[in-house]
Amino acid sequence: MPSDQLTDLFEANRPRLRMVAYRMLGSTAEAEDAVQEAWLRLNRADTADVENLAGWLTTVVSRVCLDMLRSRKSRREDPWDVDFGSIAGAADDLPLDPEHEAVVADSVGTALLVVLQTLEPAERLAFVLHDLFAIPFDEIGPIVDRTPTAARQLASRARRRVQGASAAPDRARQREIVDAFLAASKGGDMAGLIALLDPNVQLHADATVVAFGSAALTRGPVAVAETFSGRARTAEPATIDGEPGLVWAQGGSPRVVFAFTIAGDKIVAIDLLADPDYLAEVEVTMLS
Repeated sequence: MPSDQLTDLFEANRPRLRMVAYRMLGSTAEAEDAVQEAWLRLNRADTADVENLAGWLTTVVSRVCLDMLRSRKSRREDPWDVDFGSIAGAADDLPLDPEHEAVVADSVGTALLVVLQTLEPAERLAFVLHDLFAIPFDEIGPIVDRTPTAARQLASRARRRVQGASAAPDRARQREIVDAFLAASKGGDMAGLIALLDPNVQLHADATVVAFGSAALTRGPVAVAETFSGRARTAEPATIDGEPGLVWAQGGSPRVVFAFTIAGDKIVAIDLLADPDYLAEVEVTMLS
């Protein structure tokens, strides 16, 4: 690829890479360093066979950030350079890129940055990449040198710590939303399903579920609703590691877990999980 075209592609991805690095490192200076290192590695690498340059760059930045976090932990350093007085203060510290500032103003909270600082490096990376940037665990696992199932557990532990440090989630309301989703699925209620789904909802399926014929990733409320409408008749209410979800079981043993991520009153993500290693580790409590 010509160098000028490579430069243009990198610059197009720079705002997102900077946001990924900032979320992981909490430091605008270190985030810039991580992105610059990704640029240097891009120039040294043979990318002729890279089909998804954006994904490749995200992986590189993530690995650079992971190394920086581990190095920081060994030196017991605290390089955070945000103003914890306000979100606006944090946004003012960032480079003056309109898209970048909009993302920060919309989703970077002081409390989240403080809590992320307490996580182990691998936990933090798994949580940031999956929960904040919707990167599947199949891609996160190799970055942290773990299986996708183990990466999911890292993110799950991080999520519980983040939730525990913030306002307690309304489990009863989340249960109502999941139950309403199940009822609408069984009844073929497309309008009801769409009403429960976030405009940017994503449905992820692990490799075992994909082997059954499901798509690995489905985006958008209509497509996700179409996947479930008139189906899930044998799914049952359950808690998944203490959180409201659904399970398809045979002989009393879970075969497929439906894990929901809910923000406010909307479902923002659904994970279909059937990996035997994951099912052996996850805590499932049937409610029916």
